[in-house]
Amino acid sequence: MLEYTIHPCASPLSDAPPVRSPVGGSAGIEQALHRHEGLIHAVIRREGSGSLTYEEALQAGRIGLWRAILNYDPARGTAFSTYAWVAIRRHIHRAATQAVGDPRCQLLPCPPCRTPDLDERLEQALIHEVLFTLLSQLPHRLGLVIVARYGLDGHPPRALRQLGSQLGLSHERIRQLEQEALAWLRHPAHSLPLRQLLNQNTAADYRRALALNAALRRARRRPR
Repeated sequence: MLEYTIHPCASPLSDAPPVRSPVGGSAGIEQALHRHEGLIHAVIRREGSGSLTYEEALQAGRIGLWRAILNYDPARGTAFSTYAWVAIRRHIHRAATQAVGDPRCQLLPCPPCRTPDLDERLEQALIHEVLFTLLSQLPHRLGLVIVARYGLDGHPPRALRQLGSQLGLSHERIRQLEQEALAWLRHPAHSLPLRQLLNQNTAADYRRALALNAALRRARRRPR
């Protein structure tokens, strides 16, 4: 039987660029920081702080919250608390990694010994975690097809015929299984956590997903 393991660094998805959203100058930012500071405490209690003391984690979380306030775009349809939670968790994890790797690092917005691309790595790790959880809810064969087709196990993506040969199925059947799996994954009832991380959580995004699924259902009913 062909088995699969999702590779921790593999993802066919990329981050959308941040969009700055002014909140009324420095006074507005200070008010927003004070209003949402409870989120930082919630993240620390739930996610932990690694090697950091509580105060160090709190400071790192404030940096994450500050950046979330500056970059949040309500037009994307993601709740601010969801957007900020990811930013806070990312900066606490980054600070903990830096503290272990090099004690000279300071918890500043732009630390002098900043690890290259650490933000991107942590964001990809979060996306991978959510994606893996989502794929684990698929029937085994559907999950296997998606992992192999998109190279999520660290191997090059497999073509329809190549994967069909491995599974003893026709390439057309593999295509059907892939479409079935994608339809399930893109459905709003299943894709919310991943869409929130990718900033693809607007009403237009959901309408597009539902339209694609409706088109797939119509195609299945069409006589051959």
